[in-house]
Amino acid sequence: MTAMNQIITEQLLKWPHVTQQPHRFGGIEFLYKGKEIGHLHGNGLVDILLPRSLRDQFIASGRAQPHHIYPSSSWVSIYLKSDEDAANALDAFRAKYEYLTGNS
Repeated sequence: MTAMNQIITEQLLKWPHVTQQPHRFGGIEFLYKGKEIGHLHGNGLVDILLPRSLRDQFIASGRAQPHHIYPSSSWVSIYLKSDEDAANALDAFRAKYEYLTGNS
C-alpha cells in the first residue's frame, strides 16, 4: 500500500462508524454503517459516488475528475499523485460521509 493510501485509510477509519472491506473490483471499500462512502484502488485511484451537485463542484474546482470508466455518472475519480490529491480525496470522502450522516 502506498503512503498516501495508508494515510487516507488511517484517517477514514478514525471517523465514527466507518469500516473497511475488500472492494469487489480490488482495493479497499470504506463504509458508513454498511453504505459505501467510496473506494481506494491499490494503484492510488479513489472513486466516490457523490450527489450530482457535489460531483459537479469537485470537478469544476479541479479537485476530482469524471469517473475513469463512467464519466457521465455521479462518480468521481481522483488519482493520488501528490499530497494535494490526497487532501482532495479526503475532502471528497468527507463530503460523502457528511451526506450519509445527514451533516452536509
